[in-house]
Amino acid sequence: MKRSIIYSIKGAAVALAALVAAFVLPACSHKQAANYDNFEGSQQYSETLPEAQGDYPESGGGQGDGQGGGDNSAQTAVEIIKARYIIPSAEGVNLRAGAGTSYKILGSAQMGTLYALEGKEGNWFETLYKNGRAYISAAYCTVAEIDCCGNADIENVIAEGCKLLGTPYVYGATRMHDGSGNMLSGFKTSAFDCSSLMQYIFKVGADVNLQVTTRTQVYQGVAVADGDLRRGDVMFFTNSSRKNLKGTERIGHVALYLGDNYILHTASDFAKIERISSARWANFICARRILG
Repeated sequence: MKRSIIYSIKGAAVALAALVAAFVLPACSHKQAANYDNFEGSQQYSETLPEAQGDYPESGGGQGDGQGGGDNSAQTAVEIIKARYIIPSAEGVNLRAGAGTSYKILGSAQMGTLYALEGKEGNWFETLYKNGRAYISAAYCTVAEIDCCGNADIENVIAEGCKLLGTPYVYGATRMHDGSGNMLSGFKTSAFDCSSLMQYIFKVGADVNLQVTTRTQVYQGVAVADGDLRRGDVMFFTNSSRKNLKGTERIGHVALYLGDNYILHTASDFAKIERISSARWANFICARRILG
């Protein structure tokens, strides 16, 4: 099944003629399912990074851690396109190979994290897990919506990341390519660290070559100004082992921003979508816009 997308279209009437005109624009409003509407406010922090100087040692990434338009004669219709996600409302809810308790358990869902909503079969939601399909009981989930951005490449990158949710974190995991698109032997999609995950989803989703570490990826794209963080931006953080270092050496983690204070990343356990905690915001260094 394909991901569910909600469309809402308002008609437009022209005052002096019996002609109906409809124009479609992306909207930026957000509607959150009940019980999960207390998002932490998104804050931005910034630091001036030094100019790139040569190569950096490969480390493999961090550890642990709308507008409705119109004129005087007609109103413009608005199309609201949203991505839908499942939020487990209990800890350790089973993810199964099929829509029923008789199917094999593939893993367990972490409470409060997001999984792509691909469809529904009976009382079971279909989602993506470890590069395959999985089902989770609707009795233990709510549904959240986040605005899509209107950029197909960004949405494709996010979709590739959603396929890998649940994939184990492995520090120093083999990269897909060398930073220039030359594929590396030994790469597999069964293990990622933070920077190899970003490299993979940007290559497969949008054919963009990211470098091999967080401290080289940070020089790609363009800087994101405070207050302008958008869906698809790449966020860079420090961590406990690097926070006292200087310049780009402080960077130890990278994540993909999805909107509404959620990021897609892998840190110390497995790939997931979760809210940015206050502790992680305190470690935020900068964001870069690779696409859009």
